[in-house]
Amino acid sequence: MSQTYLPLLMFLALGLLFAGGSVGTAAIVGRRTYNRAKAEAYECGIQPTPQARDGGRIPIKYYLTAMLFIVFDVEVLFLYPFAVAFDQVGLFSLMAMVLFLVVVSVPFVYEWSRGGLEWD
Repeated sequence: MSQTYLPLLMFLALGLLFAGGSVGTAAIVGRRTYNRAKAEAYECGIQPTPQARDGGRIPIKYYLTAMLFIVFDVEVLFLYPFAVAFDQVGLFSLMAMVLFLVVVSVPFVYEWSRGGLEWD
């Protein structure tokens, strides 16, 4: 059994060695220039406002958009394999997918009711 996983372990060790070697080489060879501009928060080239530095309020629409992305991402993640193997699955799998779509539609309806799909 160990012979089966030997190539996988060697590939993992090679990847870890490459990652560690890259980080180590960058730490040794790279320039160390620190200045005030590098320590500042970067906000797309705009000078940061004091409100953003102190943790100001962020509109709920940002969180609702992120939630919408996650809901649809998870939905596609599960629907794509089901659609590929649709002709091979039985009635139980079809009912499970219908139940999944009902459960996934709850956050979508919540976001729709909160106005997450309406942009001013």
